[in-house]
This record gives sequence, C-alpha cells and structure tokens, in this order.
Amino acid sequence: MSRYDLTDFEWRVIEPLLPNKPRGVARVDDRRVLNGIFWVLRSGAPWRDLPERYGPRTTCYNRFSRWRKAGVWDRLMDAITAAYDGDIQMIDSTSIRAHQQAATAKRGIWITASVAPEVVSRPRSTQSSMRKGSRSGSV
Repeated sequence: MSRYDLTDFEWRVIEPLLPNKPRGVARVDDRRVLNGIFWVLRSGAPWRDLPERYGPRTTCYNRFSRWRKAGVWDRLMDAITAAYDGDIQMIDSTSIRAHQQAATAKRGIWITASVAPEVVSRPRSTQSSMRKGSRSGSV
C-alpha cells in the first residue's frame, strides 16, 4: 500500500457512495482507480506519470472527469469529513497566496535587513577613468 492509497476505513466509507452503472464493459476495480486518482492529485504529477499498478491512466482520468461533472467528488469528500467527525482538514491551495519571492529563499538562511544609518551607504557611481586635471584642457 502506497502512502497515497486509501485506508480500509476510508474505503468502507466511500464504497457505498460510488456510482455503479454498468456500461456494458466490466468495471475496473474502483479502489485501484481511486488510489490512482489520489496518487495524481496528492503527488502533483501529470496523468501520464501514473504508475502502472493503478491501471490505465485514461481510465483514471476519464473517471475523475466524469465524476467531477456528476458531483460525485463533493459527496465523497463530505462523507469522509463526516466519518472523521471533523478531525480532518482539507485546504484548497487556490486560496493560499505567498509573496513572489517566498519560493526563492534557501532553507536555514535567515535574511536580516539592517536599517541603521551608519550601515547604509549611498550608492556610488563608477569613477571616471579621466584625471581631474585633464578635464580642464591644460595638461
């Protein structure tokens, strides 16, 4: 079991809520497909990088898209939240904003800005290569 896979408790909560409309072709194992969908969503990897143990990537993607349009994901997330009695927290990353430079700092380095006037010096322009005496025209 991968760290992104559903636990047995979560599967028992979700299984009765899944749509079960046979379309003529035998359904692929729902738990395996759900684990594949969660692997992509949690890892942030593209669908084409889905490991083979979760089945065909097209199956996982098509089911994800179909269930999104049908509102199945909302029902599943509400059921999981209710099963955990509110002890689970979900964050929508689209509402989190960081400063544009927040991702560039290296870990462990503290940047300290000093505002003491004696530490701050005026920027200096590049010194001229000409001597002061040669500017006047007399050599």
